[in-house]
Amino acid sequence: MTGESARSPSCSGLGPSVTVTNIMTKADVVESVCKEAGFSKKESAEIVEMVFDTIKDTLERAEKIKLSGFGNFIVREKKSRVGRNPQTGTEIEISARRVLTFRPSQVLKNALNTSNGTR
Repeated sequence: MTGESARSPSCSGLGPSVTVTNIMTKADVVESVCKEAGFSKKESAEIVEMVFDTIKDTLERAEKIKLSGFGNFIVREKKSRVGRNPQTGTEIEISARRVLTFRPSQVLKNALNTSNGTR
């Protein structure tokens, strides 16, 4: 799988200053679909790409995505606001924008807190 060399055996004790080296790439997802579902690598890549495109297109329309047992992706509208340049203290306008948020389901939260990586 891609990125395997960057994986560390354990990630326990995560904190704000810890660098996480366990990264699953799109190629890893394709490989997993290939192995688990028995599709060819090309078919798996097409399926994964279709799923990601569907998610992206839905979010571009600012629609909420609910994946049962996983979580919700929500596009939020942020109003423009006044901020400050931390170096000079000068006021600047931060433009309005859309931001993507993810809220994990209780099932996912429970799975994360009962896995082997629990402190």
